[in-house]
Amino acid sequence: MQAELIALAASGATTLVTLMISDAWGQTKERIAHMLGRDEDEKDDLLQELELSRATLLLALERGDGGQAATIEAKWRSRLLHLLRSDPSLTDKLRSLPAPPAGTVYNHISGRVRSGLVIQAGRIEGSTFHTPPDASAGRTEA
Repeated sequence: MQAELIALAASGATTLVTLMISDAWGQTKERIAHMLGRDEDEKDDLLQELELSRATLLLALERGDGGQAATIEAKWRSRLLHLLRSDPSLTDKLRSLPAPPAGTVYNHISGRVRSGLVIQAGRIEGSTFHTPPDASAGRTEA
């Protein structure tokens, strides 16, 4: 049961963050706050927290700060896991989160990446990718 809750919290956080950067956010934020809050005060606090997370996320993505975006997702994953543990009835509600609209993509790349090409596609046909020649190729040591 614990592994299922962890997986559901992770999936829910990813969906939540993806919704935050989509055009559907205006239509879904109230529903999410209503779903996760227990009373009106808590719902209002959650709505403010969601909006603050969204603003921070948009700024992080604009700056190319994947680490900050990952931190926001981790925060919501932890928050959702806590809520699921304290109120198991949220399981079905969380599963009912709307899927992000088609075409919405949220990428997070982490690790020791210095530079490189990243391609995300559903299908690639007949494409050729050229890389610049290695500057050190052909050099000889004196």
